Amino acid sequence: MSLVARYLERNGIPTIVMGAAKDIVEYTGVPRFLFSDFPLGNPCGKPYDAEMQRAIAGMALDLLESARLPRTTVQTPFQWSDDESWKQNYARVDPERMEALRRAGERRRAQQTAGKERE
Repeated sequence: MSLVARYLERNGIPTIVMGAAKDIVEYTGVPRFLFSDFPLGNPCGKPYDAEMQRAIAGMALDLLESARLPRTTVQTPFQWSDDESWKQNYARVDPERMEALRRAGERRRAQQTAGKERE
């Protein structure tokens, strides 16, 4: 995504990268970066938290308007949880949870298939 943003910028299209991998995104040198200290795949906030998601999207638009220097990074004020234990536990698969996760995956795939059949 970072390389696409740089290409678009070179061609006159302003961009904002929203993400969580701060070290990687900053290394690639994107013009504007809105950083959320959240698990990968959740740059706009917690699932189903529409208020947080709207606020983060608004911050991205504000950054587009206000950034004056290249490689500007702004961090959102939101926290994923009250402590940082999620960083060790997010997406961790323990042997005792494997079966429950497998069943949850099967249910999710069945829901997706049912949704496609209704379309």
